[in-house]
Amino acid sequence: VVAHGAHHQAQAAGVVPEGFAVVREGQAAVLQRAGEVFYNKAQVINRDLSLAVLRCFARRKAAEDADRGTKDPSGRTARRRQRKHAPSCGGADDLRLAGVKGLRVLEGLAASGLRAIRYASEFDEEGGAALGCVVANDNDPAAVAAMRRNLAFNGMPADGTGLVRPMQSDVRLTMMRYERCFDAVDLDPYGTPSTFLDGAVQAVADGGLLLCTATDMAVLCGNTPEVCWSKYGAYPLKGEHCHEQALRILLHSIESAANRHGRHIVPLLSVSIDFYIRVFVRVYTSSVAVKQAPTKMGYLHQAVGSKSFVLAPLGTASDKSNNAKHKAAHLPASTGEGGRSEICGSSIAVGGPLWAENIHSFDFVQEVLAEIKGHQHNYPAHAKVRSILTAVSEELPDAPLYWNLHSMGGVLKCTPPSYDVFKSALINAGYRASSTHASPLGIKTDAPQTLIWDILRAWIKDHPIKPQPPDSVSTAVLSKAPTHEVNFARARGSRSNAKEKGESRFLPNPEAGWGPLPRAGSKRARELAEQEGAANKKPTAATEAAPEDAKGKAPAEPAAQ
Repeated sequence: VVAHGAHHQAQAAGVVPEGFAVVREGQAAVLQRAGEVFYNKAQVINRDLSLAVLRCFARRKAAEDADRGTKDPSGRTARRRQRKHAPSCGGADDLRLAGVKGLRVLEGLAASGLRAIRYASEFDEEGGAALGCVVANDNDPAAVAAMRRNLAFNGMPADGTGLVRPMQSDVRLTMMRYERCFDAVDLDPYGTPSTFLDGAVQAVADGGLLLCTATDMAVLCGNTPEVCWSKYGAYPLKGEHCHEQALRILLHSIESAANRHGRHIVPLLSVSIDFYIRVFVRVYTSSVAVKQAPTKMGYLHQAVGSKSFVLAPLGTASDKSNNAKHKAAHLPASTGEGGRSEICGSSIAVGGPLWAENIHSFDFVQEVLAEIKGHQHNYPAHAKVRSILTAVSEELPDAPLYWNLHSMGGVLKCTPPSYDVFKSALINAGYRASSTHASPLGIKTDAPQTLIWDILRAWIKDHPIKPQPPDSVSTAVLSKAPTHEVNFARARGSRSNAKEKGESRFLPNPEAGWGPLPRAGSKRARELAEQEGAANKKPTAATEAAPEDAKGKAPAEPAAQ
């Protein structure tokens, strides 16, 4: 139900009640009482990026709506899509969505409401984009009470009549009830989003945006593969590429959920940040595109010894039409005799399925990057967000996963060549290579794995290593004769364009302890709240949380989730 409560309007805007502190971020401010609602300053990056993406998406959608001849990925015009898949917003429309003009956003797990308030306060109408409403949903009565209190503090209606509409409900029920009613659905859970995906892909309007976070990185990176299988329907393998593997598992899970309802996804941006991953995908309805889903998935074949890998497609299709002939894919051609690795002779582990297509839309990435650069004052964490997007913009679009030079050097017990030297060897051999935002030590390439290891064999020939045991992986790799000519001469394009221009790509975190916090309401969260309260007692209870330092500058602003 909509969280009505006119008595909350009695609180004057900007007045800090006794026992609360104020947390400011962007143009929003929330009241915080120790241990009341989950709070993590590290999520300012998440919110800044989400706001920038939502703004850019809104402009795209407005342009598409204005030019109704614009075609979606399945070839349908916006006119046809709106006619055939227009949202119905359910029979009982308590949220009054049917009459909303502008972007309709659902924040499914709103907690303090800071994200929703920022959306409402900082959304502009540039390019014809307008925000219609933000439904701020949470199943915790204390969180909804905090939301209403924060809305009133920001001078916004707290009774559901303003841009932000508080709602107390299980978000799964909300999404099922309002099928295809929201232009954007934002899910930022503590842990896995897996239980919300089925409802989310139904709640998004055709061509709408789904913003989704996962923080259970240990599960997605292979520490407990059986748990990952039960939650995401994929089996992860441990490896240096685990953060991109996590992104591709989440995208696979979202696509699978969408396919069950005749829908499919198109990723706009997929990022690994600190302790979580975040994906931004558009959701479309198309039976033809759903049939192509097996060609977008792949199984990860990874050598147990050297960790050398190949991502092989799950299925193939003759073309992308409705009459395409579909076939099962085969083992990678690089598989050695007896199903063993051609690189080191070890057995091959199989993981997946993973999303095997592009994980970014690079023209959209450039739009978001331009938004951040052009409106830095709107984004408290603009430097970090800009560095992430800059790294993303340089990635190869069609080279799934990445290699790690230090890891490969560890396998061979050698000091590997520098990144630029290794990249030069790949370019000189006629292949492409790039960095990855997911790891400063990662390198993406479309080169075959045989060339990758031949480069290291040639390097070791010029930089000998100590003799290794005959049964070691290093000996097994180095005993195979090279099949490629290797040239280490500095190649044009071996240095990052961003590096040449002095653009930052991998900024350090602003302070120690920058990471996940205990779940709200847990015993550990209460203990930390009590400790923080004892350590930060103020003369008055209405003291703001971000006083100026001795130089007159405010410290890094915290963020709420």
